[in-house]
Amino acid sequence: MSSVTPLSELRDKIDVIDKQILQLINQRASCAKEVAKTKIAQGEQGTFYRPDRESLVLRRIKDLNEGPLSDDTAAHFFRELMSACLALEKPLDVAYLGPEGTFTQQAAIKHFGSAVKTIPAPSIHDIFNAVENGNCQFGVVPVENSTEGVISHTLDRFLNSPLKICGEVEIRVHQNLMGLVNNLDEVTEVFSHQQSLAQCRHWLDNRLPNAKRTAVNSNTEAARLASTNKQAVAIAGVVAAEIYQLNLIEKNIEDEPNNTTRFIIIGKQISSSTGKDKTSLVVSTGNQPGALHKILEPFARFNIDMVNIESRPSRQGLWDYVFFIDIDGHSEDDKVSQALAILNDNVHMLKLLGSYPKAVL
Repeated sequence: MSSVTPLSELRDKIDVIDKQILQLINQRASCAKEVAKTKIAQGEQGTFYRPDRESLVLRRIKDLNEGPLSDDTAAHFFRELMSACLALEKPLDVAYLGPEGTFTQQAAIKHFGSAVKTIPAPSIHDIFNAVENGNCQFGVVPVENSTEGVISHTLDRFLNSPLKICGEVEIRVHQNLMGLVNNLDEVTEVFSHQQSLAQCRHWLDNRLPNAKRTAVNSNTEAARLASTNKQAVAIAGVVAAEIYQLNLIEKNIEDEPNNTTRFIIIGKQISSSTGKDKTSLVVSTGNQPGALHKILEPFARFNIDMVNIESRPSRQGLWDYVFFIDIDGHSEDDKVSQALAILNDNVHMLKLLGSYPKAVL
């Protein structure tokens, strides 16, 4: 029979390891402060956050990880460590779709870590404005949901914005019904963001067919409204229920079990190539025969994977559309660069929205 290590001995060992970890963490933090001094001495005035550098570090941590912690757990730990170190270098303000407790805020914290200062904005338009005006260094906006498709407000705002896409993050979205009511028979109105209402359409049809559905700017705003009306409920995340002290009436009411929302990071920064990147662009061809072929052909010629393509009215003329496109690779990559050069000659307008690291977590 194998011997078992005494609990007191294991705890003493953990205490020693914890001390070593703390010393190493503080050594890393000191190095981060030195990095800030060096950057300032070299004349850098903007944000010290580098999405390409952070992506490379997190991928390296996953590659080095030998367990028993999972790769994602190890990466999350280092994300928080880098977030705290960055706050020592220079605090980071990130705008998100408020109020507090929204999925967009969760996406901001997942991407930047808990040490970031999240600034609520009332609309996607206001998030863009906050970054364009320099009130925040970055913003986080939803761009696509696995159930309901693209968020049109985000795409449309890019048409007139100088901002770039600097990164992406995905959030697994659980929708919950909450309110002050005791049973569903009392419900006369359901508040939520229009995307969340759509993601729960079948559940609402079956369980609350007669309740009015009212779209608001955010799920947390929906929870606030439900907290003031005993016959209303909200669809939102668990955090919103905690903030407004609402009862969780039903959990996970989304129609699709793998409901996921993709968010993008917007800013003025241009990311360098990491080897695992996406490039987003918008093109306009005008109303002409073979327009879509002219867009697709350069990517097919250089064997570049097109991840997504969406059309939106250009608002410049009847039946005139622009195409939002995501492709694999970075605009600095040879194949991508060549394809974009050919594409530019075949369309009326090409706007590069950004090349950025693929989501790591």
